[in-house]
Amino acid sequence: MSTIGLRNAKIVNEGKITTGDLLIENDRISIIGSFSKAVDVDIDLEGDYLLPGVIDDQVHFREPGMEWKANIYSESRAALAGGVTSFMEMPNTKPPAITQSLLEDKYQIAKRSSAVNYSFFMGVSNDNLEEVLATDPKTVCGLKIFMGSSTGNMLVDDMEQLEKVFAQANMLIATHCENEYTIRANTAFFQSIYGEDIPFELHPAIRSRQACYLSSQQAVELAQRHNARLHILHISTADELYLFRNDIPLEEKRITAEVCVHHLSFNSNEYSTLGGKIKCNPAIKHEFDQRALLQGLMDDKLDIVATDHAPHTKEEKDNNYSHCPSGLPLVQHSLIGMVDLFDRGLLQDSIDEAMPFIVRKMSHAPAICFDVAERGFIREGYKADLVQLSTKTPQIIQSDNIRYHCQWSPFEGRTFKSKVLRTFINGKLAYDNDKIVDDQSGERLTFDRQ
Repeated sequence: MSTIGLRNAKIVNEGKITTGDLLIENDRISIIGSFSKAVDVDIDLEGDYLLPGVIDDQVHFREPGMEWKANIYSESRAALAGGVTSFMEMPNTKPPAITQSLLEDKYQIAKRSSAVNYSFFMGVSNDNLEEVLATDPKTVCGLKIFMGSSTGNMLVDDMEQLEKVFAQANMLIATHCENEYTIRANTAFFQSIYGEDIPFELHPAIRSRQACYLSSQQAVELAQRHNARLHILHISTADELYLFRNDIPLEEKRITAEVCVHHLSFNSNEYSTLGGKIKCNPAIKHEFDQRALLQGLMDDKLDIVATDHAPHTKEEKDNNYSHCPSGLPLVQHSLIGMVDLFDRGLLQDSIDEAMPFIVRKMSHAPAICFDVAERGFIREGYKADLVQLSTKTPQIIQSDNIRYHCQWSPFEGRTFKSKVLRTFINGKLAYDNDKIVDDQSGERLTFDRQ
């Protein structure tokens, strides 16, 4: 039996911060509090925060088929360095994961190469209903529907197929919601003025507030009509907040919503300096929307914070608007990015108020929304996915400490006041003070569903 003792931690869990110790035995949290057992490894956290590992419910790791942008090996190690201990990856790879066989291929890649825990969405297309309904809800995180086109060719615009999936699926349906007709009309209008060299500042006018609202509204109506379990990804507008409830506990919601770090961290004022680096779908919108999203998160209309981590090469992102792909890398910097929102005065009044809130939105809520088994909380008997976070150790994001395969970040050059010092995966110390020391501890996530 392997044992690790963690001493002098500020343990953040379920709305509270308690100062004390924690014992890991093999892959699980054994004791929270004082213990007298001798341990194999004893670590003094010196008053740093000890958090349950972040569960990121939306990433694009690009494998198979687009490994020049990223792969599961590289991006899972970036996740590890960022305190993300579990990820759920999207199906728009090449080929797209729209059959059970292709989905299983991705699980086998992750089994060989992922440094952290993993699950993969089953993709929905216009004509794969039989494959979709064969998905095992206990071993697959959810179904993914692109109700607006993005990177990849997986748009589902067949209403009959949408009705059948919402009516017959017995598991969570995650949607990318943007109205395709609206986007195409907006694109054609601005191309008639600018040709292919549209200013990046117009991206939120093309991928507009109306496009987002119309599609999200449609998804909500489908879910309500069929009592489906719907999770809408990357909400980006103030308008969409009216579609969601905050008057019932998260556990009782049939319709939930996610917001991403970049929609909270940036607004349209920054296209002038960052340009294509922050071009993503749905678009980063106006400061008004950014403020509304932050308030919606604090008001519990938005349930989960994730990344939509979607890397492209520097060369691809340096193209003009029409040839610049949408997406940005974030999984290494999502946790410290959320702490940075507090440091900028955009979250709670004190760090000891902000930390339980951040943990609730990045660890607890994804575990609840997706029914993740034995993770997302610091509880005795749960898997020991843990993160030591220091708010006493500033760091500058620069090329030599960025672990993404694409080797850039929209945060590059920014100084953050917090830093992930250690990450534990299934009871093993996997990341220790800027070094990956164990990168073979990731496991396939399982889900407590009927």
